[in-house]
Amino acid sequence: MNPSLNGAMVLVTRPAAQAEMLCQLIQQGGGEAFRFPTLEIHAIAAPDAALAKAFGCDWLVFTSSNAVDFALKAFDGKMAHLQSVKLAAVGQATANALQAAGLSVACVPETEFNSEGLLAQPAMQQVEGQRIVIVRGVGGREKLAGTLRERGARVDYLEVYRRDRPKVGNEQLVQALRKDRLRAITITSGEALENLLAMLDKTSADIARKQPLVVVSDRIGQLALDLGFEQVAVSPQPSDAAILETLTTLLNGENSGRSN
Repeated sequence: MNPSLNGAMVLVTRPAAQAEMLCQLIQQGGGEAFRFPTLEIHAIAAPDAALAKAFGCDWLVFTSSNAVDFALKAFDGKMAHLQSVKLAAVGQATANALQAAGLSVACVPETEFNSEGLLAQPAMQQVEGQRIVIVRGVGGREKLAGTLRERGARVDYLEVYRRDRPKVGNEQLVQALRKDRLRAITITSGEALENLLAMLDKTSADIARKQPLVVVSDRIGQLALDLGFEQVAVSPQPSDAAILETLTTLLNGENSGRSN
């Protein structure tokens, strides 16, 4: 069993609809979860042409569980009819979301749950001439599409949601930072990290940079260091349970992450 969080207040920046499980785990682990979403997720209407390409492709690649949730709405219950289309997921949580919808997943990384991990899978190695549609939010990394195109695939995007910076008051968070009540911050995307700093005044942002930070990938960890965070720990997996384990280890003085 992990050591207790000993009452530590931990900032949870996940979108409001996705924060509950991590908050519950923090509280069960003896900590106090401070909810401050730095991203909002909103559905967008997918063009008919993009949906048509999805129905006619060889692979649908889902980049997140959000992509699954909003694609199910965009397809209006018709995804189950994609009999000839193979489904891929960048991580286990995304694969679980597809499976929960009654869909079969043909390709998912075994260990590294990101674009690089998916690209390392045999099914994504020999894709010359295949039609691949990447289901994602507006914007994001181009690594996956770029590499698949280099391997000879025809790649399109189906963008089914957008990420916005919330317009919310920061007074309670500023107070917690300035009164030295916060003990750690959790971040699950680079955009969420950049938004956090943008949602704070300079003095509060400088205080935040001194807090122990748990992130879910080396890429986000490097961004955090570039942005001036002083103590960064990388969770081995993006799951809530792995974040909690990394957080608990960090706060109990056994940090295996990176620091400036």
